[in-house]
Amino acid sequence: MSTEILFVALMFVSFMALLFTGYPVAFVLGGVGVLFALLGDALPLMGIDSLPVGTNFLGFATDRIFSTVSNYSLVPMAMFVFMGYMLDRSGIADRLLDALSLALRRVPGGMALAVVLIGVILAASTGIIGASVILLATVALPALSRSGTNLSLSLGLVASSGCLGILIPPSIMLIVMGDQLRLSVGDLFMAAVLPGLMLSGLYVLFVVVLAIVRPDLAPKPPRPEEGASTAEVLLQVGRALVLPLLLMIAVLGSIFAGIASPTEASGIGALGASLLAAVDRKLSWKTVKDVCFATANTSAFLYGLIFGATCFSVVLRGYGGDEVIEAAFTSLPLPPEGVLGLLLFIVFLLGFFLDWMEIVLIVAPLTVPVVTAMGFDPLWVAILLAMVLQTSFLTPPVGMALFYVKWTAPPGTRTSQVYKGVIPFVGLQLLAVALLWLFPDLALWLPGASG
Repeated sequence: MSTEILFVALMFVSFMALLFTGYPVAFVLGGVGVLFALLGDALPLMGIDSLPVGTNFLGFATDRIFSTVSNYSLVPMAMFVFMGYMLDRSGIADRLLDALSLALRRVPGGMALAVVLIGVILAASTGIIGASVILLATVALPALSRSGTNLSLSLGLVASSGCLGILIPPSIMLIVMGDQLRLSVGDLFMAAVLPGLMLSGLYVLFVVVLAIVRPDLAPKPPRPEEGASTAEVLLQVGRALVLPLLLMIAVLGSIFAGIASPTEASGIGALGASLLAAVDRKLSWKTVKDVCFATANTSAFLYGLIFGATCFSVVLRGYGGDEVIEAAFTSLPLPPEGVLGLLLFIVFLLGFFLDWMEIVLIVAPLTVPVVTAMGFDPLWVAILLAMVLQTSFLTPPVGMALFYVKWTAPPGTRTSQVYKGVIPFVGLQLLAVALLWLFPDLALWLPGASG
């Protein structure tokens, strides 16, 4: 084993070992990076000079880290976080659930369908998965229970629908991915629209078919004559949808039309969410203070991870880690499609143990350039990776959506019920990955049309 491979392996082993000690991931990543940077500076003094490290390796690493965390492309992250938390305070989910459940009362599994559609609207309004899942669970689980929907199905539905924001723009993950892979955030947003809608459509199809085949899991809605008139339904749905739709058009439409950059659009979103809260008489000094504190807390957490992961990856590259990984991939007896499939499979497995942030910050920058050098479109690969990463929110033992749903679930809910509920939706996510693999234009058509 060469010295480079040995030190690269030691870095990964040290990270994985310390990860299971319970220390915050950001500190583990940064600590391992600093430790091995100091070791890199000490190696020449020990007579080891075969590694590609300089005499001021730690100084080089800190320069690279600062340039990364101060990147202008990360500015929208905090603004979209603010937008999400402000929408959370506006009461949008309650109104949407009432309106959509009324509108879909004649459709099999109407209440469950309403939850999926609210998940899509929340996803297009905020990329904060924790806020979306908790908000959706708080509002939808009691309503699903009253409608007689099976508890496991309700839990899986809420968890998966709340996670649509990881793919549907404005997604925080796509912003970070664009920064790490040197891709346009606007192009990533456009590339993710159709795959995100396709995945939402698969959820809708699954709910409708399940409600028809197994009506005991999603009971039939009341008879049509027991509901409100069509005019009353349309009026209530219009009132609930018009302002959120205007906000989505203002944010995403300005990006897709080239009128505003993602940074400028994030400011529009933050202002628009505040106006929505004001219209609903939910905007107060306490609300602004709480939202600002929550935004600062979440943004600090994300930047902490970016700082630690950048430290780790920069030092890993200093030890020749990118060359080691590139050699490992290119030496495989597989065609380019096989290498890409292997990468996606590895990312899927990593999602059982790591959060999306660690995978995007550590694995993606080291592996995606190797794969795209084989002739694949970078945007397509990035969206494939994003869709696979979406499963990391639903796969135990560290799927964050599972913890959010279990925390807000009715007393007595077992963890096994949450796991059982998400299994079909993980399968649907993998089916969506397969469809995107077979039809790359799902990700490439909108960016190509805009260009």
